[in-house]
Amino acid sequence: MKLVIFGLGYSAGFFARAALAKGWEVTGTVRSAEKAGELSRQGLHTLVFGGFAVSTPLAKILAEADAVLISAQPDENGDPVLGALAEKLAAAEKLRWIGYLSTIGVYGDHGGAWIDETAECRPTSRRSRQRLEIEQDWLAFGERSGKPVQIFRLSGIYGPGRSPITKLRAGTATRLVKPDQVFNRIHVDDIAGVLMASIERPRAGAIYNVTDDEPAPPQDVVSFAAEVSGLTPPPETPFDPARLSPMAASFYGENKRVSNALVKRELGYAFHYPDYRQALRDLAAAGE
Repeated sequence: MKLVIFGLGYSAGFFARAALAKGWEVTGTVRSAEKAGELSRQGLHTLVFGGFAVSTPLAKILAEADAVLISAQPDENGDPVLGALAEKLAAAEKLRWIGYLSTIGVYGDHGGAWIDETAECRPTSRRSRQRLEIEQDWLAFGERSGKPVQIFRLSGIYGPGRSPITKLRAGTATRLVKPDQVFNRIHVDDIAGVLMASIERPRAGAIYNVTDDEPAPPQDVVSFAAEVSGLTPPPETPFDPARLSPMAASFYGENKRVSNALVKRELGYAFHYPDYRQALRDLAAAGE
């Protein structure tokens, strides 16, 4: 199996290592030669792709790919991979799976209600509106080219080096309290697991929510992280949007409980971390 990952960042890096452990050939792209060198020293084969000219090595690897994951950040023109490589992707004869990492932010606010992939998308921020447009562009490409495109809407990502425990140790954790507010979250190991399950069962045009079982108040998650790590939690602070950055305030302006039932039912996937508690226990035990 030959896998190409565009945008070898935090989540995609965990997926790349999981694929390597299965014996797959993995190539990832980054935006700079410095980053490529750093990841190569960690055992990850990387090439530079800035969204414009496509190098000969990248074109050759793409032509031989069985699966392609797009984790690259959009730019002002939309998705850089689709913009630069649509023709090469369409011509890749062995390609049988394309995955695009999106966000549950495309749903917007649903007043705390439970929703699934059939829910209306009503994004409120510019970045979420752009993500929804890019999703539609990728799905349209799949229909035109006959390539099976899958969309993965990720909730709040956490894992080693990027968790509430990490923030507690850095002194950056907060416990903002907004009544009835909940957020969805997903451990990086389960992102990798869902992607693996989808590659084994590709379905053209599929959209999946990638989130755990338990949307929870953010202050409760920080309190539990402090408990299992033996750290002191920060004091609770009443929610005040005027004291937040515009991006943080926009997160708190959306409230929903996102279901992962389709991933379980269609892909047969069993989550390693169906809630944040066991994940934080494991991270604390590992010295996070």
